[in-house]
Amino acid sequence: MTIIIGIDPGSRLTGYGIINDHKGVQCAIDFGVIRTKGDALSQRLYSIHQQLLSLSQQHDFDVLAIESIFFAKNAQSALKLGQARGAAIAALVHNDLPCFEYSPRQVKQSVVGFGGATKVQMQHMVRSLLKLQQTPPPDAADALAIALCHCHQQRLTHTLKRSQITAGDGA
Repeated sequence: MTIIIGIDPGSRLTGYGIINDHKGVQCAIDFGVIRTKGDALSQRLYSIHQQLLSLSQQHDFDVLAIESIFFAKNAQSALKLGQARGAAIAALVHNDLPCFEYSPRQVKQSVVGFGGATKVQMQHMVRSLLKLQQTPPPDAADALAIALCHCHQQRLTHTLKRSQITAGDGA
């Protein structure tokens, strides 16, 4: 059993999704959106850090999966996004928690099967894959999708390693 927290970072809205991966079957444990208040970026970053730290005290995470920075409207947006990612990572990796990064395109490809999937498509696929009663908000759905992407990537990596070992034995 592996407990993964997926993070969709943002300076105003940070999505989180916690899933359990047990023998290739995933189920949602918790998900939501951290909504920061105030105009000062430092206060918003502190809020992200504190709320994720609180989540880490409630759950025993095995892995952190977070969206990588891929594109920003401008340099200022990229800087704020990077700082929000830093606040999230700092809150969660304090106990040597392994951290994996996935691009938005990689997440969409892994979960929906199309790297250009829309937010609505992501929400519906996450709801379907995790058998959720309700459609999660966009940022929480993205975070759950990031965690699911990690599960898929790990399963693929494990399968490839196994096939290389098997192929090596037959040579």
